[in-house]
Amino acid sequence: MTFLKHIMRLSIPMCLLIVISEKGFGKEKPEIDASLFSGLRYRCVGPSRGGRSTAVAGVQSERGTFYFGATGGGVWKTTNYGAVWFPVSDGFFSTGSIGAIRVSRSNPECIYVGTGSDGIRSNIITGRGVYKSMDAGETWSFVGLRSTGQIGAIEIHPSNPDTVFVAAIGDVFKSGPDRGVYRTVDGGATWEKVLFVSETAGAVDLEFAPDNPEWIYASVWRAERKPWTIISGGREGGVYRSTNGGDDWEPLTQGLPSGLRGKSDLAVSSEDPDRLYVLFEAPPGEGGLYRSDDRGDHFYLVSTYDPLLDRPFYYCNVDADPSNAEVVYVNSTRFFKSTDGGTTWERRATPHGDNHDMWIHPDDPELYIQANDGGVNITRDGGKTWSTQFNQPTAELYQVDIDDQFPYWLYAGQQDNSTIMVPSLPPYSPAAGAVSFWRAIGGCETGPAVPKPGDPDIVYANCKGRFGRYNKRTGQEKQYYVGGANMYGHNPKDLKYRFQRVSPIEISPHDPGVVYHASQYLHRTTDEGVTWKTISPDLTANESDKQVISGSPITRDITGEEFYSTIYAVEESPLEKDLIWVGANDGPVHVTHDGGKTWTRVTPSDLPPGARIQTIEPSPHRPGKAYFAAYRYLLGDWSPYIYRTDDYGKTWERLTTGTNGIPGDTPTRVIREDPDREGLLFAGTEFGMFVSFDDGKHWTDFQLNLPVTPVTDIKVVHQDLVLSTMGRSFWILYNITPLHQIDGNTADRSTIFYKPRDGVRMRYRVGGNAPADPDYPPPGMAFDYVMDKESDAVIRLEITDQEGTVLRSFSSDQEGAALRGEAGMHRFYWDMRRELPSDLTAERYSRQSGPLVSPGRYGATLYVGSWSQSHEFTVQIDPRVAEDGVSHHDLVVLENLSLDVLDLAAEAEMLIRNIDEAVEKAEQKPSRKGRPAQRAAEVVRRLESLRAELVTAGGRYPQPMIVDQIAYLYGMLSQADQRPGEDASIRLGELSEALIECRIALDDILDR
Repeated sequence: MTFLKHIMRLSIPMCLLIVISEKGFGKEKPEIDASLFSGLRYRCVGPSRGGRSTAVAGVQSERGTFYFGATGGGVWKTTNYGAVWFPVSDGFFSTGSIGAIRVSRSNPECIYVGTGSDGIRSNIITGRGVYKSMDAGETWSFVGLRSTGQIGAIEIHPSNPDTVFVAAIGDVFKSGPDRGVYRTVDGGATWEKVLFVSETAGAVDLEFAPDNPEWIYASVWRAERKPWTIISGGREGGVYRSTNGGDDWEPLTQGLPSGLRGKSDLAVSSEDPDRLYVLFEAPPGEGGLYRSDDRGDHFYLVSTYDPLLDRPFYYCNVDADPSNAEVVYVNSTRFFKSTDGGTTWERRATPHGDNHDMWIHPDDPELYIQANDGGVNITRDGGKTWSTQFNQPTAELYQVDIDDQFPYWLYAGQQDNSTIMVPSLPPYSPAAGAVSFWRAIGGCETGPAVPKPGDPDIVYANCKGRFGRYNKRTGQEKQYYVGGANMYGHNPKDLKYRFQRVSPIEISPHDPGVVYHASQYLHRTTDEGVTWKTISPDLTANESDKQVISGSPITRDITGEEFYSTIYAVEESPLEKDLIWVGANDGPVHVTHDGGKTWTRVTPSDLPPGARIQTIEPSPHRPGKAYFAAYRYLLGDWSPYIYRTDDYGKTWERLTTGTNGIPGDTPTRVIREDPDREGLLFAGTEFGMFVSFDDGKHWTDFQLNLPVTPVTDIKVVHQDLVLSTMGRSFWILYNITPLHQIDGNTADRSTIFYKPRDGVRMRYRVGGNAPADPDYPPPGMAFDYVMDKESDAVIRLEITDQEGTVLRSFSSDQEGAALRGEAGMHRFYWDMRRELPSDLTAERYSRQSGPLVSPGRYGATLYVGSWSQSHEFTVQIDPRVAEDGVSHHDLVVLENLSLDVLDLAAEAEMLIRNIDEAVEKAEQKPSRKGRPAQRAAEVVRRLESLRAELVTAGGRYPQPMIVDQIAYLYGMLSQADQRPGEDASIRLGELSEALIECRIALDDILDR
């Protein structure tokens, strides 16, 4: 089963209505429902390299079964120790961000998941409540707490799975009442907030006392994210305890920090129920690992080892071995283990750094699952060896860029890993399988990575503001940092150049030698970075109170993530040279018409301040027209913001009212206009995809089968829709040409046969069946049709040449037919091959197929009962094949020769059948015209001898006879696009002569 088959639980909306207008979008046309494109589907093309995970759990009674929660990729499950992972939350969860997973000890079929990761870095994705499964993850139901934001922990009562506690951090971008510890005693039907400290301090961790679930420990944390800083800690918060099942709580203070208190995490061990560990962020000298041996009455500081509290807002995770209370683990930038109760520490290796969570099997401390920024890994020998992370397509990608190869490749920065490139279709057969296609190409995790037009071996890449030129041919990256200064640790107000971690790189569509890069200024190079020219003033809001050292009040954290006043989006119009649009991550939008000599601020007056201008889209149709997508959820505003201008930014229209299709609590990240149809827009949001056919007047859900995850970028290339996501890698919706044909007239028709996109004659295999394998479409051509209602009529598709000769025919009444009559849109693939001759029915040809048609013009006709519609289309040569010197004529010769070979094979099969019939007759009539029985036996012997010249004998390594020699020749002609070699024609002649001799011999036998 392929990866997408695991996630096809997603329902496709069949009755959503959108308004379409005529070309130019003046006069409105009738409403059209989404069933007109419901047969389209996205395909994940990798990478399979895992992304950040912060929640894991195992099943005590099923040693090989584990779950993990990605920070944007949902919940995944394995039943074989991590050899294969498959997604289980797709189609059920409304967010892909996972904060906590727990499996009931008393009923392992019962699982609770809290959404919203607790590692609150700047690209954190919000949670949307708690989900529950009662069938081990097969299905899920939402059980409430939608407004609790990030959920740090869930604990299930050990003997009663209806009693559950949730630690809610809350919305980390603003204060609010939805924080604290929640309890349900009816399986999530109702919830009660049992511990609340303040509107800025939420609960981040929970633990039951191992021997008494009436005793519960909770960590409370003052946490808040701003675009310019991370706030971790304050005078409120700390560790709390309940001894009556959560009814009452008391703060635990004896021996713990009493002033500034930051994030804390808890650990207990069944081996010593009285012992409680607390890893506590606090000022120097107070922060570290604390231990209580009397259930929290008294604590003492056992370690102040600095690495344990590296970046506590992101880590701060302690776990105790359930079978030995002296063994303690800390997940931080590195992974640490103590065997003496936390006094001394040893660094242990994990497959990836930046460690977040672990679950240790209660009966086997050598068996545990561990989560980090590369995904998850399982060990069965205490960390000596680990399962792979290259079977988890949960990459967090910041953007997508496309090169001009065939097939084209996708480029991005993968958070917590490196830049990465993957192909849109298999360019060759890799030894390690399609999951190994990816490669790092300069820069680092933040990207972007932008291939040079005309020379995709050159990639311009960024690493946290550091520009590089990567050469695939040498494997080296030349470094050309603007300013050349290390930004880490600085107050941004003191920097000459403020570069965001995700700093844009834009290549001029008019001159591939012109490259733009941005700090608070726009920089341009014409020599690949050797020299830079600043071509703008500061184009940000640059508010002085936002230029501060990030990380307060305890732990500094200054990596460029929180540099607020920087340029975040740069685009030059594809239609007008030197028309450049710029958007900042703190709100302003600017435009220049003269390549940067003069700039005009064109920010919409109704856009609230501080918005991150995530994407700008100059229209590919009119130079004065442009769009941008922005969001303000980092400021606690969850509204969508997409704008359009038709006059170079003098006036703007907001295209997201909250009531015209994109919900009012769905932040928008990217907007793109289709280059082939003006006003056809695609919007990527925090929770998925939307489409508009009327230039943003109305939007409709375009999620189809795409998992719910933030869509960070979109490219429309060669009529494919290419997406990057923050948690589920790259996806492609291949062939969106049906969207170009939807209009009011289409809506009025009961059956629609869309004009197909011209095809490219390609040879490749689609890959394996593991969930992590890239999901490529089969080679061939897609034909799309729509049924307005279910039909019992026979559906037939005929492919014809220019003379009208039928080359291939498909019918819904054929066994295993893919043509279907259900209501909605359907996509059918033709492999561009001709029919096999009808005489080739023997088993030896059951897996063969006819030859590929040569490039040229063809026709397709769809029949539904008495209704029919026809279209013409072109089959094109693979451009790589043409570059290799193969001509159109060569492929015509190849096709014709292949057909001649198949005709010969059919003749051979007919001859074998004639021989078999003659044998049967001879055996049924041992004498004819008075001839003795021995004469009949002699005939049978001669017939069988003749048959042996045609058909290969059994046994090991037999000599292939004529039929197999013909098949061998056909196989030689079927491997590649080429002009056939001279020996192929010679061999065909030899086999034809041999077959003629066999026919003559048969006639001679029968005539005697």
